[in-house]
Amino acid sequence: MKLIEQHLRVTAALIVREMSTRYGSKPGGYLWAVFDPVAHVAMMTLIFQAIARMPALGLSFPLFFASGYLAFTFYQRMSSFMAGTMKANKALFSYPIVSPFDAIVSRFILQVMTDALVAMLILFLIIEIGGVSQPMNYAGMIEAAGAAAVLGLGIGTINIVMFARSALYEQIFGIINRPLFMISGVFFLPENLPEPFRGVILYNPLVHIIMWFRSAIYPEYRADGLDKGYVLEVALVCFVLGLTLLTASMRQIREDRL
Repeated sequence: MKLIEQHLRVTAALIVREMSTRYGSKPGGYLWAVFDPVAHVAMMTLIFQAIARMPALGLSFPLFFASGYLAFTFYQRMSSFMAGTMKANKALFSYPIVSPFDAIVSRFILQVMTDALVAMLILFLIIEIGGVSQPMNYAGMIEAAGAAAVLGLGIGTINIVMFARSALYEQIFGIINRPLFMISGVFFLPENLPEPFRGVILYNPLVHIIMWFRSAIYPEYRADGLDKGYVLEVALVCFVLGLTLLTASMRQIREDRL
């Protein structure tokens, strides 16, 4: 029981430390964390409104783009934030009381809280300013966002070790990860693609996450091909693999040899 309380206190302290170092002690740091994605959604909405007459789903361009963008960022921001865990907290691991797992948990909690706040604010602005009145399945959105966050946690935990072991892997991962935003269904509906492209793109778990999130926002969206079990399996495998690599490298991390 004392050990659990100790880890909870360490995790809470690390969350406060992460908030201070990431966003700074001034309110502007937190405001930018919210303003950046809001501005991104607004900018992409203007671009797509100039290109197309109607969104691929529904009547609101901001809602359609946000339904893809928010689901994707729950994964992307989490995986990026988690990958830098060891570098950001390396000095603390010389203390036996601080575990790398505490740092991972603290970063996960902080990132989920931040992304949830951003998602709620963006959806609120779209609903209030855009006059959107359709019913939404908020439980479904939470499930999809949670799956995206866990997938990001798994990929990020793997990359904690792999980035430290191989600079080449980090470069290759960056090249592969960069186009994901364009091919994961943020801007289009996967079921509108012809075969064999539709079949190939469904191997990407992020496509299913975005379909999952969108199906909770649009009651009329059928999301043909959505496989929630596939997403959860991939996320779980990545998370277990990441924990295995991290556990095997724990001594090297402690001794600053990784």
